Parts: sequence; C-alpha cells; structure tokens
Amino acid sequence: MGRVINAGDTPAKRRHAAMRSCAEVLRLLAQRSTFDTEGRDMAAFLVFNLEDIYTIIDESAHTWDERGYWKKAEALRERYRWARKAARSLRKTILANQWEEVPPQLIALVPHFNDIRVSTVTRDADWWAGAYRALKRKQAKAE
Repeated sequence: MGRVINAGDTPAKRRHAAMRSCAEVLRLLAQRSTFDTEGRDMAAFLVFNLEDIYTIIDESAHTWDERGYWKKAEALRERYRWARKAARSLRKTILANQWEEVPPQLIALVPHFNDIRVSTVTRDADWWAGAYRALKRKQAKAE
C-alpha cells in the first residue's frame, strides 16, 4: 500500500491564503486616493484577514504546546504577534472613523508582506464587499 498524503486544508495553506489576501488588498489600497465605500470594505477585510492570520498561528502554536515544544510555540506566536496588534489598531481606527490615520498603519504593514509577490490580483470585490458593515456589526455585538 502506498503512502497516504494529506493534501487537504492545512494551517499553512490557510495562513498563506490570508497573507496573500492581505498583500493584494494592500496593493489595491495603495492605488486609491480616498476611502470610499469600497476602500472602507477593503480596509475592514484587511482587519479580518489579520485576525485570521494570528488565529491560525495560535492554533499551530497550540499544537506545538500539546507536543511539549513550548519554545517553538512561543517563537511562532512572537513572530506573528504583529498581525494581532495591527488588526486591533486598524480596527480601532476604522471604527472611530479616523480614516486619515489608516494610510500610515497600512504602510507599516507592507514589510510583513514583502516576500509575497503579487503579479496579478486574484481577489475581486466579492471578497471584501460588505466587510465594513460586518466589522461594525461585530463590534456592536461585542459591546
């Protein structure tokens, strides 16, 4: 019998997809001069993806913790802690409607996505449509 390879949905694949989505949205937002309705949705979509990145990393680190590799787990969490901090900061800025403060935060994110090459944009407006409304709704439920 041959070797069974699990080629399904892995945390690495999910993290890479979220990183790719962030890189594409950052590129598209850099081409905009204002935050219109679509720009706001894109910024909110970015918040959701940054939160997903850290959640996925935390799941992976938890697996390492269960195996007794706590140093490796903490190193992994530390390497991606920026995603959680950026998501919180961007979420706070967006929900306060301080759109003039968003571009510097986006610029600060760019170095984290330097290794992702975006030659063609594979995400379209369907990916982020309604994200701003969903972010506001999620915040209202949390309060």
